Amino acid sequence: MKKITLFVFTAIMMVLGTNVASAQGKYGADSAECIKYLSYYKEYYKQKNYDSALPNWRQAYKLCPPTANQNMLIDGTTMIRQLINKNAKNTEYRKALIDTLMTLHDVRAEYYPNYAVTSRNNKGTDMNNFIKDDNSSLYKGLNEIIALNQEETKASILLFNLNTAIALYQEGELDAEQVINTYQRNINLVNSATPANDTEKEANDRARADMEGLFITSKVASCDNLIALFTPRYEANPNDLDLATNIVKMMNSTDDCTNNDLFLRAATTMHKIQPSAQSAYFLFRLNAAKENNEEAAAYMEEAINGEGLDAATAAKYNYEYASFCIRNNMGSKAVAAANKAASLDASYAGKSYQIIANAWAQASCGGDEIQRRAKYWVATDYMQRAMNADESLADDCRKAIGMYSAYYPNTADAFMYDLTNGQSYTVSCGGMSATTTVRTNK
Repeated sequence: MKKITLFVFTAIMMVLGTNVASAQGKYGADSAECIKYLSYYKEYYKQKNYDSALPNWRQAYKLCPPTANQNMLIDGTTMIRQLINKNAKNTEYRKALIDTLMTLHDVRAEYYPNYAVTSRNNKGTDMNNFIKDDNSSLYKGLNEIIALNQEETKASILLFNLNTAIALYQEGELDAEQVINTYQRNINLVNSATPANDTEKEANDRARADMEGLFITSKVASCDNLIALFTPRYEANPNDLDLATNIVKMMNSTDDCTNNDLFLRAATTMHKIQPSAQSAYFLFRLNAAKENNEEAAAYMEEAINGEGLDAATAAKYNYEYASFCIRNNMGSKAVAAANKAASLDASYAGKSYQIIANAWAQASCGGDEIQRRAKYWVATDYMQRAMNADESLADDCRKAIGMYSAYYPNTADAFMYDLTNGQSYTVSCGGMSATTTVRTNK
């Protein structure tokens, strides 16, 4: 081995020849010694004989300036990592080795700026792997890397950073706001990243999902915490789309945190700035839950009339609106929406006809005895149509028809108005109109 090493070193010196003197700036004051030890350690390193390579590498690192060879720094991190693992039980020595490893990353970032991002990302990974008993130092160190690398920060480091923040919260070292801010920053950075390839994109997607899951399960962001944190921010900037989006996303991922004024106001801001049928529907649901019925109806009508809705979604929206209207005594709107749902998607026909029947049965109709009771004929018509369209509704529909029939006029009363069973009759009531068939009780 000594002969091989000496031969390689001699060959290098022959190639350099008189150029060694001019290269002293790169290889330092004692360039010959620098080059010699670079050559010595590299031969052992190539054979993965790290025990023999390390003493020579130490001499090279001592004699050579960082600009002599970038691989000297990279190879050094590999050997120091191995040495750290071999000395897991030697606490003081291990700590010194970790400091050396971190320094190598810093030196590479300083002297090779084109590789600074890579060096810092490698440092972050090593910090997470080797700094296990000092969450405060780890969190601080990872924050420094993130501040410099920004959206070029490796996604796994963003995940490590959030995990450490949550651990510090549990130890009482960070408050909820600091953890929430860490989560938001890291999610925004991974969302802003431009993956170099599909593998990196998949890694980013996994890290994003892991951060979201970790944050939710940590229970750091209680609904009360979020309201206390974001209310003054929102009130200071009520038209800030990014802020409103953050509020909605954070609260939506927190248990029982959507039925509050801040969530509703933030969602309203989002819709105001970027309106869509989907956001209008979302606001319908929120306002309906808070029994803001007038606002809910307005948003649902906006959603139903929005552009770009496919037939299935439009049918769903119309059926849901019909159900909302029938619960809130808006009969004519319920009928219109239910008819639309049935026409768009036959699977909604039976349920929609039930709603129309109920709308007629609930209607308040004036006039004479026949005019007040004729609504039950129309209700019966639609219950029959409902069970014809959907057999699963048959039992409920028959029960309803049985109740409606109790309100049919007597045959004698109908005769007084020149009406007989089976005769056609047109009913207008509560903004609704329908042609039905006379039915009487004996």
